[in-house]
Amino acid sequence: MAGKQTATNLTCSDIADYFLSLTDEEAGDSISNLKLQKLVYYAQGFSLALHGRPLFPEVIEAWAHGPVVPELYQAYKAYGCMGIEKPKDIDFDKYSDEVKELLNEVWNVYGQYSAWRLRALAHEEPPWQAAYNSGTSVISHKELIEYFKTQVEE
Repeated sequence: MAGKQTATNLTCSDIADYFLSLTDEEAGDSISNLKLQKLVYYAQGFSLALHGRPLFPEVIEAWAHGPVVPELYQAYKAYGCMGIEKPKDIDFDKYSDEVKELLNEVWNVYGQYSAWRLRALAHEEPPWQAAYNSGTSVISHKELIEYFKTQVEE
């Protein structure tokens, strides 16, 4: 099953916690549910393209506002469009150096953008378009690999 393919036995919540831990609340940084969904999507796509395996087993679906991991959406929907609190206790030892490097790179490239800019970017990309327009809703690993390999090569 998909869970056995993951490099680190991490969940989508672990990936979300890592991104949330990078915010500097004193500087006014925050991550909304919408933005978090896109960061997790980009992390999964680049993991598949660069390392040939997913970061987490949960599926990503194509929703009206872009790629969404339903479990994460449910976990953070109470925040609405507000910033999500940083996790209090995060065990960074559970992340391999390879995973940390990947997540930091995704953060450095995409973390600077607003939720709505990330939504617009994802809407321009074939993985979301294919799943959304076909009505299948699930964004396949195959679609992610094909698209994100083109992004790595550029």
